[in-house]
Amino acid sequence: MRVSCLSYHLCNQLLRTCGQWLLSVAGVIGCVQFAQAQDLYFAQPYANRMQQNPAYAGLLDDYSITLSYRNQFPTLAGTFQTSQLAADYRFRDQHSAAGLLVNYDRTGSVGYTRFQAGGVYAYHVRLNEQLSVSGGASVSYGLQRVSYGNLVFGDQLSDDGVVRDYSLEVADYKPVHYVTAGIGGLLYTERFWVGAAAHHLNQPNLGFVTQSSLPLRLALQGGYKVYLVRTTVKREYKEISLAPVVNYTRQGGSQRAEAGLYFTATPLTLGAVYRGVPLPGSLRPQQVLTAIAGVGVGSFRIGYSYDMSLSQFSSDLGGAHEISLALREFDSLEAAWRRLKRRNYPTIPCPAF
Repeated sequence: MRVSCLSYHLCNQLLRTCGQWLLSVAGVIGCVQFAQAQDLYFAQPYANRMQQNPAYAGLLDDYSITLSYRNQFPTLAGTFQTSQLAADYRFRDQHSAAGLLVNYDRTGSVGYTRFQAGGVYAYHVRLNEQLSVSGGASVSYGLQRVSYGNLVFGDQLSDDGVVRDYSLEVADYKPVHYVTAGIGGLLYTERFWVGAAAHHLNQPNLGFVTQSSLPLRLALQGGYKVYLVRTTVKREYKEISLAPVVNYTRQGGSQRAEAGLYFTATPLTLGAVYRGVPLPGSLRPQQVLTAIAGVGVGSFRIGYSYDMSLSQFSSDLGGAHEISLALREFDSLEAAWRRLKRRNYPTIPCPAF
């Protein structure tokens, strides 16, 4: 009886491990041959704002540098991990800004990686005393590859369980190089913002063997900020506010809608975002609730978020952890001088995390 029970648990664990590995391999094989590629997703869209719209460059600070890391499906063999470096700089003329965006995605056990780096340019115009507009564009270079060092093929396994160093399987998928471009625009005041962006306008080919284009990604975002307290004492800005936000993304045959609420009491920001809002004419999406917390210390901002799945499939794979670390700088003396010269432009009121 004890031997039977032990065998059952061993078989159950083996099936679970094999199932996770096969799911990872199936995902990569689908990406290699059949499925359309898709972009990464960040649960802190405003910490990674240039990822969703290049028009955000230079709208929050004189300059900023942000590092982000996301670990998705941590219980799955070959977890999906994403890292991003983003930087932007607003020129002294206050009309233009430049940015840098570098992404690196990988899956641990299968060895699939994608690296993408590019530049961003945005131009800001003040339409009147309250309303401003920003337009942006981005161009990026990408490299996608599969590493075979972590894979074991059937002819490498001997009868006694020893793994040989060589295989007759053909593994000659060459790395894929591509260039992609995107545009975006934002309309904003000191209280609300609304924007739209289109990424991968040229829909580059990412297929290793057959044609597999990176489909156009359409992103819409908006929000409104309600100020409860807003003061500046000894050049130190204090704010207590609520900001409801909405975001919509469509890429290929999939779409995602989310709604959230941010509460800010300087220097603390708390947020909750519900992803999986039902859309007319679409299947029921996976439902995820994201909790976000961020704090600012001087010029530094650090944020953390966790995705809590409300659907059985994604909950079995685990949630997602995400961390962002930003260095943000705003020259208050320069801003005061620009205000006297009537050359100061309002910052966009979106959250920083």
